Amino acid sequence: MNQPLIDKLRNRFDPAAAHDMEDIFQFHFSDADDYYLSISNGNLDVQQGEHDAPSVTLSMSTDTLKGIMSGDISGMNAFMTGKLKASGNIMLATRLTNLFPKRST
Repeated sequence: MNQPLIDKLRNRFDPAAAHDMEDIFQFHFSDADDYYLSISNGNLDVQQGEHDAPSVTLSMSTDTLKGIMSGDISGMNAFMTGKLKASGNIMLATRLTNLFPKRST
């Protein structure tokens, strides 16, 4: 389990960016437990495991997610090079950086 990474996502969640969403993001990590994020009208719920009907499924390593979230790796580049695999409504994946913006410290 990669709890620090999941906690970082929780802390970075921007409810305003998700006010119109009713979606499930399933994460399959090659090096950690699977998680899914339920986003509903600006609320985020994070659960360990597999959702029955995710809106989009993203498969990657935790390092790839960290790189995408930090801006060190372009999500599109990760997808094109095979570091990130997506199925379902893959356009939702493009909203991740808006939903979990990098916070200035």
